[in-house]
Amino acid sequence: MLVAALLVAVLGQTGCASGASNAGSVSTQPTSPPASATVPASTTRTTERVAHSWQPGGRPRPGRSSSSHSGSLVFSMASNDVVQPQPAAGSCHAIGTGLYSRPDRACTPGALNPAVTQATIDRTICVEGWTETVRPPESITEQEKQASMAAYGDTGSMGAYEYDHFVPLELGGATNDPRNLWPEPGASPNPKDAVEDELRQRVCDGQLSLARAQREIATNWVSLARRLSAPGASSPPVGSAPRQAPECTLTASYSPTYNNYDVYFHSNQPDQTVTVTDAYGHSDSWHTDGSGYADVYFKSGGSAPGGQITARVGQATCSATL
Repeated sequence: MLVAALLVAVLGQTGCASGASNAGSVSTQPTSPPASATVPASTTRTTERVAHSWQPGGRPRPGRSSSSHSGSLVFSMASNDVVQPQPAAGSCHAIGTGLYSRPDRACTPGALNPAVTQATIDRTICVEGWTETVRPPESITEQEKQASMAAYGDTGSMGAYEYDHFVPLELGGATNDPRNLWPEPGASPNPKDAVEDELRQRVCDGQLSLARAQREIATNWVSLARRLSAPGASSPPVGSAPRQAPECTLTASYSPTYNNYDVYFHSNQPDQTVTVTDAYGHSDSWHTDGSGYADVYFKSGGSAPGGQITARVGQATCSATL
């Protein structure tokens, strides 16, 4: 089966960051803030809301807006030869736990390598071994990883985490920008590696644009990984919608960090606006990704616990209890 062949291929690959080691104290080296430029909307954008990025020496924005952020990724010029500054200790909070966790969007929204565009993929990511030519040295990333773990409040051994490129190098992710690197739980290979490999293959085969692949990985790689690992699956359904009647499912999880709800929505209605409403008339909207998933940041208008919410996208409607 294709999925079996894919996973075998993934097992033979390394992760998107160097392996961990028992690093000693962090040596003092010069640091410089990552330089970047916003990618034009016509080039690429994510469908996931991204809070304003933290600035060196500062903290990420404490609240999360549900309607005002465009979610544009940025090109980065951060040097591979300089230890980059990380967010303040304890200021970042992962979404979920374990192998299927995702980084805090305020700290790690993702960033891009300006050398990789749709016009250059045949000279960059589609060339076997190219990523090794742009990977930062371990002498740099080990120090960054230690500080990044502190930012995320990770107290385990360094070997229990992979210093992961959120938008992977093989999809044109920034090589050494702290907005694109975070301590991903578990060693490589892991479920995210399979998604990265599948998306790169589709981009290089001309089945998927580079911008779309970057958007998919940054929006919610977890949904694609679960589809890929499902029994009988051949590949994640990127960029296509099932041909069936409109339907959806809805769950909600309270986030004490941000004092609002993560409303997890799934439907067979990709790339459409979904609106969540409660009994008090409060509503928040976002849009589904290429697989029909959306994570709507919802601030209830009244006494939330136990209240009912309703989500609508296209002709699909579903409800859940907070």
